[in-house]
Amino acid sequence: MTLEYNKSNLSACTSILIGKNATVDGSTIIGRNEDAMASWPKHFVIHEHKEFVDDQKFVSTANDFQMDLPKIRYKYSATPEWTFKEGLFEEDGFNEYGVGMSATESAYSNQRVLGVDPLEKNGIGEEAMITVVLPYVKTAREGVLRLGKIIEDYGTCETNGILFSDKEEVWYFESGSGHYWVAQRIPDDSYAVVANQLAIQEIDFNDSDNFLYRKGIKKFVKNNHLNIRPKTFNFREIFGTHDLSDEIYSTPRVWWGQQQFSGKTDESPESEDLAFIKKANRLLSVDDAQDYLASHYQKTEFDPLNKSADNKRYRPISLAKTQESHVLQIRPNMAPEIACVQWLAMGVASQSIYVPFYMGITDTPVEYKLGGLPYDPKSAYWTYKLAGVLLDGHYKELGKAFQAKQKDINITLRKKLNDFDREALSTDDDKLPNYLTEASFEMANISLDGYKELIAQLITDSTDFSPLNFKTDMNL
Repeated sequence: MTLEYNKSNLSACTSILIGKNATVDGSTIIGRNEDAMASWPKHFVIHEHKEFVDDQKFVSTANDFQMDLPKIRYKYSATPEWTFKEGLFEEDGFNEYGVGMSATESAYSNQRVLGVDPLEKNGIGEEAMITVVLPYVKTAREGVLRLGKIIEDYGTCETNGILFSDKEEVWYFESGSGHYWVAQRIPDDSYAVVANQLAIQEIDFNDSDNFLYRKGIKKFVKNNHLNIRPKTFNFREIFGTHDLSDEIYSTPRVWWGQQQFSGKTDESPESEDLAFIKKANRLLSVDDAQDYLASHYQKTEFDPLNKSADNKRYRPISLAKTQESHVLQIRPNMAPEIACVQWLAMGVASQSIYVPFYMGITDTPVEYKLGGLPYDPKSAYWTYKLAGVLLDGHYKELGKAFQAKQKDINITLRKKLNDFDREALSTDDDKLPNYLTEASFEMANISLDGYKELIAQLITDSTDFSPLNFKTDMNL
């Protein structure tokens, strides 16, 4: 099959980050939808800890980016593409030290900035970031600094946002041009939602606990006359874009999240002045993060499932082009192998299930390592996609039964996770990896088996929807 695909031109995601004191259980949470193509399978893998004798080098298949790597590679999980022709795109995962990373939230820089510091054609891009950063850091802050140094040394070929977390801190990193970057720690009592535009606003250069950046960025901006308000340093305003596409494509998704978590306001979905950091009107849970990433302006005139005049006005958060959606949760007061849960929904979030996988697993189910083009019935990705395809043509008739099955599976998975947690906390260290692997496999199978049942029911219920139909008079 011929591949006609360049992901760097297609990626368009939505992200959420939540500090530990803003969650109901003290978890740190980061999550993102990976959006690119409606049919482009993802896998889920574990890379074991390795200590190499020979020198290691990363060589990209997407461009000519390459760099030397340390000889010690920590264990990490990832969700790579089914084919590496256009790059790895490992996208999200945890490493053995309990660091979570999600890369990337695609964004855009303005022409003034790129005119003085252009993107590097052969610099680091989204496809390489997880691979060359996550297996080599022990904290979220270290992740920020490692990625920043790579961009300084090699440049980047894209404008991106990257999410980092550990049990204490949540960070959002943004590259604003070929070699300049900033990062902000999400306050412990706050959250942020981001949608395909540079989001970080005022930088406090005297607060190294909460802001990191490339040395010399102030001088770069000043010398090139990039700041129209020199008494402040608003990264979004200096480096970002401000056009109609932002107001239709990006800001409505931010507005929707803030309306859901902080309460209704009179702000417009098209406002260019929405705050980056927000406080919620309640403590948030992993369910809130998942619900946001699976949302599409429900109960409003902007929902694509409605028949209103505005149902296609704004780009929804959950859409057909989502390859996978993930929420990386780090729970307090547990060993990292148990505390870190990678909730993974293959395909379209609103039509899929977030399956919990412990960080301490040694392998992933075979169904999560299968799937390419065309459709493969043994693949987890394609199982969830098939259910959504069967639903798409008949939401009105099949939607309630579909949602009921999702709810049933979600309840079962949460009960199982609670039971497995209790057992894991009393399991000997030498037996823990196998126990967590078996537990994660069981939860994955519960969800897959449930969706196979759902698919069978959807097919059965759809048989009478054919246009080649006629209502027969039973009295004839």
